[in-house]
Parts: sequence; structure tokens; C-alpha cells
Amino acid sequence: MTRRCSALIAVFIWTALLACKAAALDVIVISDLNGSYGSVRYDARVDKAIKRIVEIDPDLVISTGDMVAGQRIPNLSDKQVRDMWKAFHEAVSDPLEAAGIPFAVTPGNHDASAYRGFERERKIYAEEWIPRKPDVDFLVSDDYPFFYAFEMQGVTFASLDATTLGPLSGDQQDRLEELGANGDPIVTFSHLPLWPFAIQREREIIGDPTLEKIYLESGVVLHLSGHHHAFYPGWKDGVAYVSQACLGGGPRRLIGSKARSPHSFTHVTFQPNGEFGIAVYRGPDFERSVNFKSLPKEIRSPNAVLKRLDLVK
Repeated sequence: MTRRCSALIAVFIWTALLACKAAALDVIVISDLNGSYGSVRYDARVDKAIKRIVEIDPDLVISTGDMVAGQRIPNLSDKQVRDMWKAFHEAVSDPLEAAGIPFAVTPGNHDASAYRGFERERKIYAEEWIPRKPDVDFLVSDDYPFFYAFEMQGVTFASLDATTLGPLSGDQQDRLEELGANGDPIVTFSHLPLWPFAIQREREIIGDPTLEKIYLESGVVLHLSGHHHAFYPGWKDGVAYVSQACLGGGPRRLIGSKARSPHSFTHVTFQPNGEFGIAVYRGPDFERSVNFKSLPKEIRSPNAVLKRLDLVK
């Protein structure tokens, strides 16, 4: 394993996490909340999930993208896109803000696709989030809300702008390497995963071995992703890769599984000694945790083999 990683990977049951609440850094991860194209309505489960998150009162909530349902040809109008964001803020952003919980987002392909033809939606995405910049200690913020980084309790969090297939665009890899110079563990979050998780989404990945090398050299310990609509706590070569289930429409099946992943959100708890624990809470009440033993022991694809995190020695 690379530096810090052997001490950073641990999986705890929820009762153990509660005992460490005062000293721990609690992070909730939500993803893929959108419904059908252009929709300004959110399923009742989104409301239930947000109410449950407010009850948990984490230090931070992260969204790994697809908060609204854009990226449609013919293009949606400005009003339609703005109305979608208004609905999202009412359902998600405003309740979190009212509870005093910082909310860090990263673009999804339906929010701010970097493919040609969706420049206006991408511009609106920036305009919606710049006034809602979270109250955190930023390390890099000149390209917020796309690529940016901040620090909380000795952990660096970095949003990657990954809405198109293949390697990251621009100088994101160079900037990520620079973040590794401070020696703190790094958590990256993006919409597309580095490696495949879900059936029929095997090619919808970043899939860049160079980025994996940067992860290993820069002290990245955890990558949080969306898009595949299926929860899986994976591990490869000292880095945890955790795919999020969706809260919106379209739950999918993990590679090697027959059942669709239940709607859920992920809870990551970082301990002062550098270890972190992962739990996931499923709908409809988001009180019950998902037993990792119900998930495949590994996710195998031509790109990578991800071992289930609780099986890592």
C-alpha cells in the first residue's frame, strides 16, 4: 500500500461511529437525485433523505452530480433550466443551508455537461452555485464550482470536473498533484467514476491509469463517484473507490449482481487517527444500513478489479 493508506482504510458498524461523534468528521454523500428530462419535481424519497440527513447533522454534505435533469436535445430553454435549479434548491440546498450544513457539489452530465451543445447549461450551473459557495477553508477556488479543493479537520477534499468520458480535461491532474504536497489525506469526488461499477455503464468512466498513478503518489485515499446509480465500497491498490446509489430515478445493477441497488445515501466518518468508516442508508426511511455482505465480493471489469472494502486486510 502507499503512504497513509494502510492506516486509512477501516469499516465500522454504525453503533461504533456514534460513540466517536464528538471527535469525528462526518460526511454524507448524495448523488443522482434527478428525475425525467426537464423535471421540476423530486420524488418524496428525496425529501425523506434530506430530512434524515439534517437529523444526522453531518459536518459536510457532498453531491456527486446529476442534481437536475438537463442534457437534452433539443435543448431546454433557460427558463426550464432555471426552474429545475429552483426546485432543487427548495428540495435540497435550502434545507441544508437552514440547518447550517455546508454543501459541496460537483457537476454531473445532466447538470453541466462539457460536451458540445450544452455550454449554456454549464454556464447556468456556475451561476447557480457561485452565490452558494460553502463556508469551508478553500485551498483552490478559482474554478469553483467545477474543479476546487478545501480542507476540513486535516482532510483535503477535491471536486473533479468529470462530465465526459475519458481522462480529465484541462490541468486538473496537475492541480491535483499540487494538492498532494501538503501531505494530508485527499478525498476526491466527481460524477464519473474512475472504474466501472454498474451493468451497461462499463464504458462510462474516466478510465485513466495516469490519474490512478497520481492518486497513489499524491495521497488520495478515497474517490467518491456517482453516475452508475449503484452503491459499492471498492478498493484497489491502497485507494477506496466508492460508487453512490441514486436518490432519483433509475437504480441499476452492480456488475456481478442480479438485484438493483436500493436508493440510498452514503455516510463517511473520518477519525482523528486517520481511519475512516463507511455506512450506507437505504430508503424509504433511510434508517436501515445496507449489509456489505449482500454485495459482490469484487467488481471485475477489463479496466480494474475492485475488492469489497470490508474484505481488505
